Amino acid sequence: MKIADIDLGEHPVLLAPMEDVTDPSFRLICREMGACMVYTEFVSAEALVRDIRSTTRKLQINEAERPVAIQIYGREPEAMVEAAKIVEQARPDIIDINFGCPVKKVAGKGAGAGMLRDIPKLLAITETVVNAVSLPVTVKTRLGWDCENKIIPQLALELQKCGIAALTVHGRTRSQMYTGEADWTLIGEIARNPEFRLPLIGNGDVKTPEGCAAAFDKFAVDAVMVGRAAIGAPWIFHDIRQYLDTGSCTPLSDAEKLALLRRQIRESIERIDEYRGILHIRRHLAATPLFKGLPDFRDTRIRMLRADTFSELSLILDEVEDKFLGGPRNTL
Repeated sequence: MKIADIDLGEHPVLLAPMEDVTDPSFRLICREMGACMVYTEFVSAEALVRDIRSTTRKLQINEAERPVAIQIYGREPEAMVEAAKIVEQARPDIIDINFGCPVKKVAGKGAGAGMLRDIPKLLAITETVVNAVSLPVTVKTRLGWDCENKIIPQLALELQKCGIAALTVHGRTRSQMYTGEADWTLIGEIARNPEFRLPLIGNGDVKTPEGCAAAFDKFAVDAVMVGRAAIGAPWIFHDIRQYLDTGSCTPLSDAEKLALLRRQIRESIERIDEYRGILHIRRHLAATPLFKGLPDFRDTRIRMLRADTFSELSLILDEVEDKFLGGPRNTL
């Protein structure tokens, strides 16, 4: 599959943009594990225009993580165009527009998935951004605002007319947030519509190699995007890539998985500072499936998520490795 001139190979699997998750270290690890392209955390257009430091820092790209997309969101065409031009100077491979974020602080203000309530403005923003930059522009959105307004089949064709290079669709409406199960039916309808000629990326509830393979086979998408299942588990891309390429998968060992989490901790601290770097990484430690199902792990988990120094956290992870990951579970 190609997006513009960017060749992502056959059956590409992409890392979704996720706020406070897809930092440079995590993106690079996911690329090393097999993700074919990665996306930054979403970036506020208005904050970029105002040159807010915490926002401009999100534009930092490591050459080794390419191809990489920077995702922007906003509700005003002028700010979105100016932000896109700023992003272009950071030299990503792709600029992605977020019309899918459902959280109240974004959608409630008319940005992200909030744009699904104002389609003329959504299309105007898309077209002006496409025309303002030389980089490929893509869009990520949802099925519609709510279950009575699943407008994505027609919206996909309208977005195509705006000149975007690819479209990502998450299989939920905004009103669903992240509840229930993602519905890929309409995604498959778009993929099989001969009028739609762009690369189509499906997103939503892809949690296993088998589920990813089924998404390709059943819904005829050009690529699959993995989001929440990668939090605390960047090795999911290793498993999926191996399964897609060979039909089977040999998972990483628990020790190898823990080593990746340790690397995330170190690099998070190096990028920010010790205290905030550990706060940032707690989401991964809390979500990782590596510790799920471990017997009598509750107290250790509490201590791990309360640790606020690198030395304390390292000692707890040493204990986890010795006491839990080297025990009976590995001999089954």
